[in-house]
Amino acid sequence: MLGLVFTVVPLFHAGSTVMAADAPAPATVAAPAPTPAMDPAKMRERGQILALSCSGCHGTDGKSSSIMPSIYGKTTGYIESALLDFKSGARMSTVMGRHAKGYTPEEIHLIAEYFGNLSKKKN
Repeated sequence: MLGLVFTVVPLFHAGSTVMAADAPAPATVAAPAPTPAMDPAKMRERGQILALSCSGCHGTDGKSSSIMPSIYGKTTGYIESALLDFKSGARMSTVMGRHAKGYTPEEIHLIAEYFGNLSKKKN
């Protein structure tokens, strides 16, 4: 007979001042930060890595097949301006403001360049 064992791990103990929110954040793998000496190929690669998180909603290469707006075909300037507006709160949204706040202006520029140049490539 197969028996299952469940372990319950509390987020905090009654009377304790240590809560789950106090725990260190898990390590994440990030693309290397841009530097002035970084060559253009590395910058494009970093933009592509940063843009991966966009595909969950906006589709592969920004080509949405749902009600989410497509990013594909938009200019670099348009995408960068929109993301910066989301980040500052100048452009209202339900989710995008929270996403954009997680990126530096430099990272936003790299993401915008990545998507802005996709439609310029020959298929």
